[in-house]
Amino acid sequence: MTDNGVMQEGYLNNQLLIAMPQMHDPVFEKTVTLICEHNADGALGIVINRPIAISVGEVLQQLDLEYQGNEGNEPVLIGGPVASDRGFVLHRIDSDLNSEHGRWASSLDVSEQIRVTTSKDIMLAIANGSGPSQKAFALGYSGWEAGQLEEELLANAWLTAPCDTRILFEIPYAQRWEAAAQSIGIDLHNLSGDVGHA
Repeated sequence: MTDNGVMQEGYLNNQLLIAMPQMHDPVFEKTVTLICEHNADGALGIVINRPIAISVGEVLQQLDLEYQGNEGNEPVLIGGPVASDRGFVLHRIDSDLNSEHGRWASSLDVSEQIRVTTSKDIMLAIANGSGPSQKAFALGYSGWEAGQLEEELLANAWLTAPCDTRILFEIPYAQRWEAAAQSIGIDLHNLSGDVGHA
């Protein structure tokens, strides 16, 4: 990815990876994954539609942070099977004005609109009510080795769609899989295993 978050040709940065209906891997069945980084070395993504029975407030309490307002009621997502004890906050960049110098200590620009942050400073900001207004908290991430994601795409395991921030932050989790496919004009219920990827 370039410094300004623009997708390099052939890579899927800032794309949604939509599991095809015939995928029965329990980790990725009916998932939507935001590809945060994709290059010659592999890919990293965060699943955005798998909430678990842990709230952001519980995570903040484990970090010895007291929270204000409704921040603590949001569910935590399973971002993927890798580093499942590590937290990732997906959030809008235009919400970063509350952070000192407009940047968090450890962040990756996914696009000109979206950033993923892993440093504790954003959790402190969320706890005191000054964090990004649009965000999602995930534990773990999804990773692919060099060439692995490309092979899976050729095998018709996934559809791809440009990231829509509404899907990322506004649409209910249970509707995101179908909504992501509908954003590129596809009804997942009409697909067979023979359909190619977008």
